[in-house]
Amino acid sequence: MLSSLRRFEAIARALAQLTQHEPATQPTVETGTLHPFDVRNVHPDLPPKVKRLFDDGHYAEATYHAFKYLDKKVSMLSAIGKSGFQLMMDAFGGAAPKIKLNAMTSVSEKDEQAGYQFIFAGGMQGIRNPRGHEFTAVDSIDTCLDHLSFVSMLLRRLEQSGYK
Repeated sequence: MLSSLRRFEAIARALAQLTQHEPATQPTVETGTLHPFDVRNVHPDLPPKVKRLFDDGHYAEATYHAFKYLDKKVSMLSAIGKSGFQLMMDAFGGAAPKIKLNAMTSVSEKDEQAGYQFIFAGGMQGIRNPRGHEFTAVDSIDTCLDHLSFVSMLLRRLEQSGYK
């Protein structure tokens, strides 16, 4: 059954590419043809590969590459040569984290820092890793858009803290 579905998907994708053509005008809100990335406000700094994978229906791979981008960004900003869960725990954790999201002067600010430490680390472990280590990972379009919105929120939180 699964191979039949894969064959059907391959045929449908091939037919879609044969019938695709460039729109005469740029998509706008008025015409109702906005790309889902625009509707969801997906961060514009994500690599173009993420959008290509998404547009081609490779949703799990698009998610994986978005998280890979976030991982490299945090590694670069923190100057820590690790990846994934441990990178996030080290970059955002401890009394003097490499990446500070706020002044960390109040209990609330320290709690926020610790919370984001686990949000970043949890995203790597719970979302990125299954898509990077399992070839059977399949996501729906909505799940992918949720993941890309999540990565976008984390990138914007870094920007709000002065990291670019």
